[in-house]
Amino acid sequence: MEEDNTLSESLQHPRRSLGNRYRSQAEKFLRLGNDVDNLSWADQSAKQSVLYDFTNEENWRVLIRIKVLMEDSEGSRAVLSDLFSVLGRDPDLMSQLSGIDIISSCEDLLEGAFLSDPLDPDKWWSGICDNPKELQGFSERLRALDISDQRSNILYSRRLERLREGGYEEEFLDLSRILLSQRPTNHESWEQLGMLYERREEYDEAWLCYDQANSVYPRSSAREAFRERMEARVSGSAGKPWREPSISDRSQFLTRLVRLSRKEPHDDVRPASDEDDLEVSHLEALRQQGRNTEAFFLARRMAAQGVQGAKELVEEILGDLDG
Repeated sequence: MEEDNTLSESLQHPRRSLGNRYRSQAEKFLRLGNDVDNLSWADQSAKQSVLYDFTNEENWRVLIRIKVLMEDSEGSRAVLSDLFSVLGRDPDLMSQLSGIDIISSCEDLLEGAFLSDPLDPDKWWSGICDNPKELQGFSERLRALDISDQRSNILYSRRLERLREGGYEEEFLDLSRILLSQRPTNHESWEQLGMLYERREEYDEAWLCYDQANSVYPRSSAREAFRERMEARVSGSAGKPWREPSISDRSQFLTRLVRLSRKEPHDDVRPASDEDDLEVSHLEALRQQGRNTEAFFLARRMAAQGVQGAKELVEEILGDLDG
């Protein structure tokens, strides 16, 4: 399990050096000529460059250029659809281009997407930071986007970091909850959220976020480091020692996340029941409907309440989310 998590972690986060290396290989094959073999090797290398670093626009440009040279219409559509997923847009938008000569227009479509939605978070922030109307539009748009794709979730978490650094703390807190409700395995965002709560001296909320980070990424040291800081804070003082949030507080926190994670209106989640079998049945029904994020937070709530077998269910659902 730990090996699988390590692999997922390595592919989830951009690795610029590897992306640059594979893109350079693709460009080298292109310089050798446009015969079938060279284009095939270039295509393979360009795909790897995007796989390892989806945040570098140059990697996408090289890949789409190769698709054009290969006259690969389906491949071009697949590249644009994949980019739309990263940007949180509906991939079904590609169906609107069914009657368009995609080979002659795909590079312009790619550049249009980058112009309105840069992948570089600093470039994105520079174009929006001084425009309150744009900031409000971003906030409203993020609430409606599907950012469950792990790459999209990382992209938007970096944008939210710029929002926080720009002094928009309330917006950061609000939107981070939405982002994490769609992709709870983003442990770095949980830690960032916990750090802000801690700085605001909202210690229970901070611990709950650090605890979430640890649950999805056991190697995270944020929760224990926070505990040590809190112990050091009260050591030698007459103040009341800080205590971990109660089971009731944890359950309420996770119930809020269950509700946030819904993409469509559904019947409300069952309240905690003394009949654990009912809770497990409801959780399995969520999984069968593909509502794994809701199921994850519900399983976490059950684990906090000490329901037998809930911890194992958390691990299973994490595997589904990573898969």
